Amino acid sequence: MTSRRIAVVGAGMAAARLAQQLQAHAGRTETVLYGAEPEPPYNRALLTDVLAGRYRADALALPTGAARVRTGTEVVAVDVRGRVLTLADGSRETYDELVLATGAEPVRACTEGAHTLRSLADVARISRHADTATRAVVIGGGVLGVGTARALAARGLPVNLVHQGSHLIDRHLDSQAGNALHTTLSRLGVTVRLASPPGGGITPTSADLVVTTCGVRPRTALARAAGLPVRHGILVDDTLACAPHTYAIGDCAEHRAAPYALATTAWEQADVLAARLSGAAPGARYTGSRPMTRLTAGPVEYAAFGACGDAAEEGADVLRIGDATRGAYKKLVLRGDRIVGAILVGDLATAGTLTRAYLTGRPVGPDPLSLLTAPLSVRATEESRP
Repeated sequence: MTSRRIAVVGAGMAAARLAQQLQAHAGRTETVLYGAEPEPPYNRALLTDVLAGRYRADALALPTGAARVRTGTEVVAVDVRGRVLTLADGSRETYDELVLATGAEPVRACTEGAHTLRSLADVARISRHADTATRAVVIGGGVLGVGTARALAARGLPVNLVHQGSHLIDRHLDSQAGNALHTTLSRLGVTVRLASPPGGGITPTSADLVVTTCGVRPRTALARAAGLPVRHGILVDDTLACAPHTYAIGDCAEHRAAPYALATTAWEQADVLAARLSGAAPGARYTGSRPMTRLTAGPVEYAAFGACGDAAEEGADVLRIGDATRGAYKKLVLRGDRIVGAILVGDLATAGTLTRAYLTGRPVGPDPLSLLTAPLSVRATEESRP
């Protein structure tokens, strides 16, 4: 029995996970990853740590199992019916199964000379600029923006962080958690400007270094040109298929209109698809992921999962522990005796316990406040929402 050839377009975190899991299942498959970047797969979530000097670039490398990784190899066209890839050098490659893991591309602000941060090459460019800069501006106060601001401050630069929302990381955090992060960043030399318009009024002369972190959009041009279904991302069903013998995972995929750009989502999709393609579990289905995000950047750290924003409190029981002077904040959202969401800022000591309780759905017991307890001297308040 001959092995099936699986072509993976993209060599990022989703592709690496898929390759690793295919090897773990020991299926009869030959996997080839085609990556446009010169580096083999690496952990993109740690780019700001490289910028801050906490890690070397080569420390971000990800395992890829037995897959063959072709770096610096851009796929420019896909013939889905003929099962043929066309590469940038004009050569053609055949496959049995195709997985699109093309990721996402940064949304660029209308600011002349601004950098984006999505690759190791971007980190190198920003680092060179930061070596001669005297002040920096980061546009966008999401997860990447907060991490970038902290990284540039760690290099000794005064940093302005400009955010369009009412509080930092408003996609994942409530206002009190955002304020706690604000406090921590201020102590690190970052000036935060909230409720600012896109671009924040930044001009080329108002900062030596400008980095835009205004979010990402799925990279779908290749799929669209191949006639595959695309809305915001490449539309996939519960088998992660978008056409016969054609699949999409990670940031480029759109499943049931769910949010993208989460590493946990990419990994869970890769796990399901590896089980299917290897034959280990041909009936495996992906029915969605529970939202979970985490940032650990020195003193700037948070974890959030489930329904935990301000809007999630209606009809729920909410427990909070806060220490404004230290920038620490914890929140637990309960419906009945089950955790439906949580936020931790500035102290992640109980993150593992809370995550396990949330994922398993086990009752929290008679003293849910103990799940937030850590060896910090803090002031606790409890709120009950009718």
